[in-house]
Amino acid sequence: VQLVESGGGLVQAGGSLRLSCAASGSISSINTMGWYRQAPGKQRELVATITRGGSTNYADSVKGRFTISRDNARSSVYLQMNNLKPEDTAVYYCNAQILTAYASTDYYWGQGTQVTVSS
Repeated sequence: VQLVESGGGLVQAGGSLRLSCAASGSISSINTMGWYRQAPGKQRELVATITRGGSTNYADSVKGRFTISRDNARSSVYLQMNNLKPEDTAVYYCNAQILTAYASTDYYWGQGTQVTVSS
């Protein structure tokens, strides 16, 4: 199983970016998917999660600015980030709870994508 992220980059404060993450491999089903981030010198923190049924949860710091969504048919999750702030600068990681074709369930991480917001 592999998670591959894309969509990071450099943007000015107030700008927008859209992150994508696609899961591939021997997947039977995907439960909760989410985005986490880690800034230099800080611990990894939750940004947003979404269940298979579409229920969402957001960190207070991104509510009203970020929107998480998913496409179950494409085994993908997205993060639309608007009104970005310098404090959003971090490496963003995709995470998914996956039931594999071998009947094992585990959490998988992507390799991370850098988001840099300049002031």
